[in-house]
Amino acid sequence: MSFCGATVLILEDEPIIALALEDVLVAEGASVRHASRIAEARELLLAENVDSAILDVNLHGTLSYPVAELLAERRIPFIFATGYGDRAHPQQFAEVPTIAKPYSVEDLRKAFSQLTAST
Repeated sequence: MSFCGATVLILEDEPIIALALEDVLVAEGASVRHASRIAEARELLLAENVDSAILDVNLHGTLSYPVAELLAERRIPFIFATGYGDRAHPQQFAEVPTIAKPYSVEDLRKAFSQLTAST
């Protein structure tokens, strides 16, 4: 997947990780929208169009699955990112690619390629 020209939502509660990911995506030609809380991400998705999303699974103890549900309803491709290794997701998200932190742009490309190959 090419990020060039895409608008990507980053849902990440750690500012350093979010900024580093934003730098990578911008260098790849993407526009980035950032949220650090579930409510903020939902508001952003209601107000703006995004092409894809990268969701941190655990936001200070709150899981990002409500945002994943909204993305799935809108058929917006997304992947999960986690610092907790290979995490078991709820059944409806079992096939969503998950990348482990720290990750590279190649990890992102591979995860989004898996996602688009399965649709």
